[in-house]
Amino acid sequence: MEWERATWLEEYAAGERVSEIARRHQVSRKTVYKWVERYESGASLEDLSRVPHHHPNRVEEVWRERVRAVRQQHPRWGARKLAWKLEQEHGTEITPSSSTIGRLLHEMGLSARKPSWRAKGSGPLGPAEQPNEVWAIDFKGWCRTGDGKRCEPLTVTDHASRYLLCCQALESIRTELARPVLERTFRQYGLPHRMRSDNGPPFGSNGACGLTALSVWWIELGLVCERIQPGHPQQNGRHERMHRTLQEETMQSPAASLRKQQARFDAFQREYNEQRPHEALGQVAPATVYTPAARSYPQRITQPEYPRGWQVRKVCNGGQVGWAGVRRRWFLSHALTGKYVGLEPLSDEQHWRVWFYNQWLGLWDARRWRLWRPGQRQTQAATPVLSSAVSQTGA
Repeated sequence: MEWERATWLEEYAAGERVSEIARRHQVSRKTVYKWVERYESGASLEDLSRVPHHHPNRVEEVWRERVRAVRQQHPRWGARKLAWKLEQEHGTEITPSSSTIGRLLHEMGLSARKPSWRAKGSGPLGPAEQPNEVWAIDFKGWCRTGDGKRCEPLTVTDHASRYLLCCQALESIRTELARPVLERTFRQYGLPHRMRSDNGPPFGSNGACGLTALSVWWIELGLVCERIQPGHPQQNGRHERMHRTLQEETMQSPAASLRKQQARFDAFQREYNEQRPHEALGQVAPATVYTPAARSYPQRITQPEYPRGWQVRKVCNGGQVGWAGVRRRWFLSHALTGKYVGLEPLSDEQHWRVWFYNQWLGLWDARRWRLWRPGQRQTQAATPVLSSAVSQTGA
């Protein structure tokens, strides 16, 4: 193109009209005039770069390297968390925005995988605006370590602060393994108001009351057992989201042994609580929000004391309950064997509300001789039916 422009200028210098030059070379007169003016001003006849002198989205190379480095430190963090981390190190004024960091990650091929769908849950089962109102508990899906051992991570989180209270590798989900871990957690952080779990063992059962040895122990401690609907894990979505991060960070390639896998869990728990910013908390770590519970783990558990006018029955072997003057018994729950339950009489004298401490178990029908739970399930007594059932002295 440069030699063509030189031809136009030679013809123009020889006295030809611009319109004739444009017609002969099949270009516009405006184009010819432009190159004539540039020639007369002493400028080059080469094409000039069209790159703007200033681009609002241009990022200095040093920030690309910084983003790459922080991504290597936290490969599962999103753009907003990485932006928060860089702001802590370099200041808010000069750190690129989270959208710019997200663009850089995409350009460098370092974007984290995003889920292809988002579950729509039915919302929380109960309010949890303050720490220790609701603790969520579950077993993360198991894996096998390098030596062939089964690893069942037991996890507990505080619903309000997202604080990871427990992440313990167990060899099975048996109650005798889970309970000592929970005792240690209760002693360290105190007792919550409610425990939220799914309906599977060791938290729930298919029995009429849905109780297990573990949930009976929780009720004796004064906790309310709160269960999500079967097949609706999104109702415990905050805990499930933590499980996904736990899987990505520690279980993609299991460790060589259960002990080494636990070391991974411990490191993850420290980072999750103390370093990892949480978007729902205003980009602060859960440790800055969580405070231990005011109610401490009791030194001993006392027997329940039910109000006057109630029938008090001890659950016999086989989980059955007897009735005065009647040899026949009705089934309640194997998990309550040896425990005392209270039966609150209703006005029709044919139905009795069955309570274990402050936990409502169901409605006993004296005519049909069976327990049932009609309509909306109650989870806690509407009136203070019990005196203090748990001794708070001690630990």
